[in-house]
Amino acid sequence: MKLRGTLIGFTAILMWSLLALMTAASGSVPPFQMNAMTFAIGSLPGLVLLSIKPDRIRLLKQPAKVWIIGIAGLFGYHFLYFTALRNAPAVEAGLIAYLWPLLIVVGSALLPGERLRWYHVAGALAGLCGTVAIVSRNGVSFDQSYLLGYGAALLCAFTWSGYSLLTRSFDRVSTDVVTGFCLATSLLSLVCHLALETTVWPASGGEWAAVVGLGLLPVGAAFYAWDYGVKNGDIQVIGAASYAAPLLSTLILLTSGFAEPSWRILIACVLITGGAVLAAKEMIKPKRKAAEAPAK
Repeated sequence: MKLRGTLIGFTAILMWSLLALMTAASGSVPPFQMNAMTFAIGSLPGLVLLSIKPDRIRLLKQPAKVWIIGIAGLFGYHFLYFTALRNAPAVEAGLIAYLWPLLIVVGSALLPGERLRWYHVAGALAGLCGTVAIVSRNGVSFDQSYLLGYGAALLCAFTWSGYSLLTRSFDRVSTDVVTGFCLATSLLSLVCHLALETTVWPASGGEWAAVVGLGLLPVGAAFYAWDYGVKNGDIQVIGAASYAAPLLSTLILLTSGFAEPSWRILIACVLITGGAVLAAKEMIKPKRKAAEAPAK
């Protein structure tokens, strides 16, 4: 069960690696409008399942704290992320926001039944260094005038890591509730869009296809897979492996002609892959069982 949950968690990371490419292909749709559209699409698979199996609707009846944490996780993360990008340079804001995998790995020590080992932390740190190598092409420079953006990015990291860790404690809560989280996030994003943005619709069939693809995969199925993964898989391994998302995203952009190869990407590949393997050491090579007592 743990291996299966971990592998399903990995599929969320793979789907998130498509986010940059699909976003680039989606045209000039403003962020909150994009959120409203894609999270609405992302809720459709869950709604279809509930319509086919109406008895599962009862699984949506959960304590208020489950709904508060779920909506705060999905909507709160994106709201803070967009706020960070609007008030600080993208590279620095992105790096701060992407502390969440490391926070998940370290924070997992607080979870019942989990043991944090040195190789979990070392693997996550290696992944963070690999991410720095990818995004800091022109260097990193933190400026005090962007403190609002930096603060929002840091809250963003704590929001997603906190949501993921708390989700683990709700292991008996069905993943069906993610459908409700997506719908609520779509509605709140629509409110923010109407208050803060000018509506811009996709201009072509290709852009519409990219928006639908975003809704079905990185902003849809990925959240269902992540929910199942952090509840049932090895959360430390999933956390460390999450640094593969920016690497895979960059490699996809390379093959699609949106980016150029460089030594930084090779270094990042070694660091992130090596870090993920190190964090998964016990899963790849389990400890041998203690030798059986000699027969009398």
